[in-house]
Amino acid sequence: MILIHHDQASLSYVLGQKESDKLALLAVKNQIIRDPFGVTSSWNESLHFCTWQGVSCSQRHQRVTQLNLRSLSMVGYIPSSIGNLTFLRVIDLSNNSFQGEVPHEIGHLFRLREIVLANNSLRGQIPSGLSNCSSLRVLDLSYNKFTGVIPFQVGLLSKLERLRIKNSNLKGSIPPHIGNISTLLEISMRSNMLEGEIPESLGQLKSLTILSVGNNMLSGTIPQSIYNLSNLSLLSLCQNQFQGSFPHNIGLTLPNIQYFNVWENQFTGSIPVSFSNTSKVLVFDISNNKFFGEVPRIFENQQKLWYLRMADNDLGSSGTDDLNFLTPLTNCSNLKVLEFSGCNFGGVLPSSLGNLSAKLESLELEENQISGVIPPSIGNLISLNALFMYDNKLKGTLPATIGKLHKLETLDLHNNELYGDIPSFFGNLTLLNELRLDENNFHGSIPSSLGMCQNLLLLNLSSNSLNGTIPQDVIGLSSLSKSLNLSRNYLTGSLPWQVGELKNLVELDVSTNELSGDIPSSLGDCTILERLYMDHNNFEGAIPGTLYSLKGIEEIDLSHNKLSGHISKDLAKLTFLSKLNLSFNDLEGEVPIGGVFSNFSEVSIAGNDKLCGGAPELELAACSRKQIKVQLIISIVCVLLVVCLLVSVFINCWLKKEKRQSLKSFENDPLVNISYGELLKATNGFSPNNMIGEGGFGSVYKGILEPHKKLVAVKVFNLENREASKSFMAECEILRNVRHRNLVKIITACSGVDYQGNDFKALAYEFMPNGSLEDWLHSDPTKSGEQRKSLTLSQRLNVVIDVASALDYLHNHNESPIIHCDLKPSNILLDKDMTAHVGDFGLSRIVAEHSFQVPENHTSSIGIKGTIGYAAPEYGMGSKVTTQGDVYSFGILLLEIFTAKRPTDAGFKDGLNLNQFVKMALPERVMEIVEYGLLFGEEEERTTSSNTLLQTRRDKINECLVSMLKVGVMCSELSPTKRIKIHDALNKLHDTRKLLLKDGRSRINA
Repeated sequence: MILIHHDQASLSYVLGQKESDKLALLAVKNQIIRDPFGVTSSWNESLHFCTWQGVSCSQRHQRVTQLNLRSLSMVGYIPSSIGNLTFLRVIDLSNNSFQGEVPHEIGHLFRLREIVLANNSLRGQIPSGLSNCSSLRVLDLSYNKFTGVIPFQVGLLSKLERLRIKNSNLKGSIPPHIGNISTLLEISMRSNMLEGEIPESLGQLKSLTILSVGNNMLSGTIPQSIYNLSNLSLLSLCQNQFQGSFPHNIGLTLPNIQYFNVWENQFTGSIPVSFSNTSKVLVFDISNNKFFGEVPRIFENQQKLWYLRMADNDLGSSGTDDLNFLTPLTNCSNLKVLEFSGCNFGGVLPSSLGNLSAKLESLELEENQISGVIPPSIGNLISLNALFMYDNKLKGTLPATIGKLHKLETLDLHNNELYGDIPSFFGNLTLLNELRLDENNFHGSIPSSLGMCQNLLLLNLSSNSLNGTIPQDVIGLSSLSKSLNLSRNYLTGSLPWQVGELKNLVELDVSTNELSGDIPSSLGDCTILERLYMDHNNFEGAIPGTLYSLKGIEEIDLSHNKLSGHISKDLAKLTFLSKLNLSFNDLEGEVPIGGVFSNFSEVSIAGNDKLCGGAPELELAACSRKQIKVQLIISIVCVLLVVCLLVSVFINCWLKKEKRQSLKSFENDPLVNISYGELLKATNGFSPNNMIGEGGFGSVYKGILEPHKKLVAVKVFNLENREASKSFMAECEILRNVRHRNLVKIITACSGVDYQGNDFKALAYEFMPNGSLEDWLHSDPTKSGEQRKSLTLSQRLNVVIDVASALDYLHNHNESPIIHCDLKPSNILLDKDMTAHVGDFGLSRIVAEHSFQVPENHTSSIGIKGTIGYAAPEYGMGSKVTTQGDVYSFGILLLEIFTAKRPTDAGFKDGLNLNQFVKMALPERVMEIVEYGLLFGEEEERTTSSNTLLQTRRDKINECLVSMLKVGVMCSELSPTKRIKIHDALNKLHDTRKLLLKDGRSRINA
């Protein structure tokens, strides 16, 4: 009986423990706020908990031994009851968005062998009780937001093999107790805020293969014992404040080293010859230190070496033998990155340079004292995508073999002594995005073949001896966005009107040449322009009024020309204009007051003797009554001429109107009226084959208008819908009053009758060959039979900037604000250059007093006839139409562009929306929510990665995505008062584009 009783008690105990496991798992489920893949939906009574997804149990006791929920985009907290899973050996919650603190109850799990909580948003301190997990082999807490220090109790984990606490916001020093864990294979603590020295005790870890403490604030000298850890394969000390020199036998004591990263410290001394024994080395980076002397021939046996950086040291002596180390590098057949810039290397480049690895992608030898010619053998380096040789003493002409480097993306040879013509072969390098040949002695004309470089973002040919005219193909290279600098040459002729094609250009500099003629009005189309330098030329005529449309311009220099006429008051309205130089021209009349003219230290108008008035600080003579009278007469004459012209246009339009074709709003409209018959012919009888779209108010057809064969999109309104006529009137009213490069351009309109006597209304717009943004974001190739469309990151950023620019214009740069009311992907159209244009103003409102009460006949289920998901939530409660409603729609649109998720996505339920979906991922989990096509591949870090240029690009992309998505979140807040203004959003997006285009150099930080 006693035995039976004992067996029953044991059975009850076992069953109780199993029930405890189930309850602990259910507690985990209850703390998960978001489970997009529905993993925990299987965690219910219908299945045994050992079969639940992510759960593994022991076969004998049916107790939970593993909990693996990695990379499932979960959001939630880790419950304290997880400490009840007493048989747990592995817990892996990495690559999610778990928040809160790590419960100290995890320390109760003495059987644990692996704790992997990396890539979450965990906070608080690392529990000291983890030291109770005496069987622990792996502790990975990387990429979280902990506070405090590394608890010294970590040193009590006697069986620990891998300690990973990278990027975890930790402070304090490295606990010396870690040196007591003889089993340690890996210590990864990089990218924290650790201080102090590396403990001498770490030199006791004879099994250690990885020691990574880079990007901290550590200092002092490296303990000699560290250099004796013969099993080390990775040593990363970069980005600290370490001092001292390397022991002469370091290559002998570290025979297994593969990654040697010590860049950006204060190491000194010579490079030990013993490094020649490190035949396994893959990465060798000693840049940004204070090493001196010659580079020994240590790389002859490093056949696996692919990354070598010695830049920014005191290496070399400006002597002829400084580059002797290059020839042995030809044995490094896997070399991809070679950089020895910013040193004191002299001598000439050997012809053996062309015998370097055919895999070489980046060659940087700028900022040295290298002389002689560029060897023709450089054409053998067919994989090169970056070549930097600037700030040297190179001479001669450019070898024609450079034209063979078809993968070249960046070529910088500025500040040398190169001469001759700029070769036409640059037209073959179609992947080029930056070309700098400035500060040399090139002569002749600019080759028009440069116009073939359709990916060029920056072109600098300044400070040479170039002559002739500026080729139209070059000045109209629409890809240019960073800078076009042709200054300090001898260029002649006019500035071609094609300059207006530089719609995304930030800086244009054609100063100090011999250019003449009028300043082309097309410059006003360069709407992104921030800096414009045209000084020291022979430009004449008036300052074109289109320049005043450059709303983002910051600096203008038109000095030392022959410009005449008046200074428009519109210059004072350019909000961001901070520097203005109009000196030494022939300008006259009154100087405006306010704006940039209030910043007297940054405005120069000297040498214009006919100017008067302005602010007293400018010390100009007061304008005489005679001058004012003359100006008044000129103004009156101009007004009369404009009135006469408008009257003439009005009479002409009125005489051409057909019966019943008149609309009161069209009587003074600048739009040319067209007949029903002409539109019928243009669209092939409104053929279904010509239909390119269909909406609530009508259909859109592709057509060709006679007699100029102009391609148009014709929107025919369905007048059976009562609202269609109002929509037609609204679009006419809006579009006849606005002009902006990012708004659809209306070509003509028709309001009359068809051949059956029925009312007919249509609008013809400029045709957009790349369709709508909707097609690009959500195309279905299975239905269309076409290849799936895809937008690059840069194209998406350009689109959101275009849309923001259009909204900023509508909201802030009209006499009365205009509210679009229906911003969504199908209403964003893309032209041949992928420039975005906002269209469909059928619901738009012109607001007289910055707000407008929604009329009853414009209400719907969401308050206005907008689109569910995009319409501002306050409209559903009858709130007034405001510009902030458009800002909400823009924010949702931005988030959709980068995540490819509609705001009405089926996954958004239980109160979750697109704004919250993105907000929960910011900033750490951004790469998990953006559309897959924006990424280069797996974002999981690997110390064995062989493409650091790609990693640097990934980091920049991640930073840009975080910045852009934050703008979208701020715009799409539920409360209108919390949303930022569209102008502020536009500025932030411009800053992001600058960041994306900013040149970055590759670095490995293992």
